[in-house]
Amino acid sequence: MRPSFALNRPLTWAAMVALPACIWLPSPGLRMAAVVIVAVGLAAAWRQIKRDLQHADLMQQALMLSEEGVQITDAENRILAVNPAFTRITGFTEDEVRGLNAANLAAARHDSAFFKRFWQTLHSKGRWEGEIWNRRKQGDEFPEWLRVKAVTDSRGRISHYVGTFTDISVHKAREQDLRRIGFEDPLTGLPNRRRLHDLMTSRLRHLRAGESLDMAIIDIDGFKSVNDSLGVEQGDRLLARFGQRLARHVAGGVVGRLGGDEFLVIRTTTFDDHEKWIAGLRQHLGEPFELGSKTLRLGLSIGSCRAPEDGRESGVLFQRLESALYSAKRHGRNVSQRFRPALDVQNTPHMALVYSLRDALANGDQLELHYQTQHRIMDGAVVGMEALLRWRHPEHGMVSPGDFIPLAERHGLMGPLGNWVIDEALAQMSRWREMGLPQLPVWINISAIQMFQGELETALSAGLARHGIEPPQLGLELTESVLLDERAGDIVPRLEALRAKGHRIAIDDFGMGYSSLSYLKNLPLDKLKLDRAFIRSLPDDPADAAIVSAVLAMARGLGLDVIAEGVETQGQLDFLQQAGCRLVQGYLYARPGPAEVIEAQWQARKPDAAGLMLRAEPMA
Repeated sequence: MRPSFALNRPLTWAAMVALPACIWLPSPGLRMAAVVIVAVGLAAAWRQIKRDLQHADLMQQALMLSEEGVQITDAENRILAVNPAFTRITGFTEDEVRGLNAANLAAARHDSAFFKRFWQTLHSKGRWEGEIWNRRKQGDEFPEWLRVKAVTDSRGRISHYVGTFTDISVHKAREQDLRRIGFEDPLTGLPNRRRLHDLMTSRLRHLRAGESLDMAIIDIDGFKSVNDSLGVEQGDRLLARFGQRLARHVAGGVVGRLGGDEFLVIRTTTFDDHEKWIAGLRQHLGEPFELGSKTLRLGLSIGSCRAPEDGRESGVLFQRLESALYSAKRHGRNVSQRFRPALDVQNTPHMALVYSLRDALANGDQLELHYQTQHRIMDGAVVGMEALLRWRHPEHGMVSPGDFIPLAERHGLMGPLGNWVIDEALAQMSRWREMGLPQLPVWINISAIQMFQGELETALSAGLARHGIEPPQLGLELTESVLLDERAGDIVPRLEALRAKGHRIAIDDFGMGYSSLSYLKNLPLDKLKLDRAFIRSLPDDPADAAIVSAVLAMARGLGLDVIAEGVETQGQLDFLQQAGCRLVQGYLYARPGPAEVIEAQWQARKPDAAGLMLRAEPMA
């Protein structure tokens, strides 16, 4: 911003010198020359004044248009001027606040020590920036991000303060929503599994002498039949009421929902009455529930344990609670079982698998990613790959994902497992790049747990930066169940943010869920993956043929690509090509294989410039 007055203006100074010369010079010619100099100098000064005025006017207009609130105060912090954004945010007009001390607008949330540090920083450094709570005209308080600069005069004394601020209420609300999604079950409002781990750890840490923790996992027997007979909406209502009743009964304790129809309750006690406490839980929760015109009595399977007798760490206690619950279920329904050493790993194959999976994650030497190529029908060119998680158990060999993925979700391992997949896929892509192999996009599967725990974005950005991979090279596949899972919250803004960063989004196993088409059209998607169940009977099954044709027509209308999974025969391929499908994946082209198999195939076909394996289309 130019100053309104400056000394470095030669023409102006020349005009000032020439002005008396117009009178005192003896020669008319010299006087005329002096007059010309004066005229030129005055014209230059006028042009400079006009430029300064125009510049000041532009700065004023910019200030008026700014979305940030601006306030200018004197050395005593009395408000001299504000911009329209200030009025829009606070509700106060300039006339209402002019002459008022700016401190009077601050909310009563900050103590004197806060403002003492504020002024010390402002006077010592000349500026201050941070979060502060302010007050609107209506009286409600709001958080703002404030930047203040001290303006000094020619003697170095503070003459004014200029402050700009932004209302960050929306950002704070979004942080609260993410925190809620990460730590609260959206259906019941109770703590979720992640939060329960933290609460159990805290209670264990603060146990005093003579105190114990009673813990129980409560599973509603036959809840699926309730959903099937009464509907999902009534089932959700029952779960919410169950959680409310349990929370009221255990006042002062911790009650949370682990997922599905499982709840966890914790109490701190000085009494040795564990069995009596469990019996009280069963009696209270066994009272009938009224759902509309229906009256339901629930059967309950309960697994329980007690700390510190049965363990001193939350991870161990969770495992032992689940061992006790599995034992209760094996003995029939509506049974309570307290943990005992005999229930540990040797008698619970599921828990043994969970322990082994924890070890596999800790060591990282049993988990593998296998890759299946995706092809363009027109010429067979490889246009991408799907990364598929495999577990090579040292004793049991290859463990099916259908066996260990549900266990990982149930026992809180899906987050670390998903993060391992992200990092391993990106590391492999980096190795292929260093080997000079084709840079194909790799697609990974994303679980509902990764979405609702809120760690997905962090894992993706950290992994991309660590391995130097561009976001468009890593595609994200979500099943329809993820899109409909309430735990993930409003998933659309998160998908839009991921897509804005460059990631491509696909729905996996399309057609197997129950998402509505009206919901589908609002999702930021690039691709649909048609489930193999519809491909298996092609081209002979007319129903599947009609479904596939309808999905392809719908995708064309929405501008989405479709890739057909599970293509195994030439007949299936011919039908898909005639129906307008562009991309396929299946055993007809390649089975999933480890990275070294993919590398060997590439290396073998490298000399063949026309080889199908090298016709890569990275952005297909």
